[in-house]
Amino acid sequence: MSVVVNQEKCVGCRRCVEVCPGNLLKTDASGRVYIRRPKDCWGCTSCIKECARDAIAFFLGADIGGRGSRLYTRTEGDDRIWTIVPPAGEPRTITVHRKDANRY
Repeated sequence: MSVVVNQEKCVGCRRCVEVCPGNLLKTDASGRVYIRRPKDCWGCTSCIKECARDAIAFFLGADIGGRGSRLYTRTEGDDRIWTIVPPAGEPRTITVHRKDANRY
């Protein structure tokens, strides 16, 4: 598992840099984000939740059954929308109402 940055989609807003609890996200000379030490990433997904451009994804490796899929998220109103994009096949979407997210 790890966080993956697509620098081509990055617009340099730095919102992800500000929320990274491990201080692992940095910007290069062009202002685009990269992960300073990917092996130190905790996988907390804070940066993914802040990225409005789908430039950051959570890579679901084969070791956890993800087979190389990528997980993106975005917010629409009170809904958090999680999209899993497999390497081959149709993306799957899960919608969670943010106010109900921690209800057990």
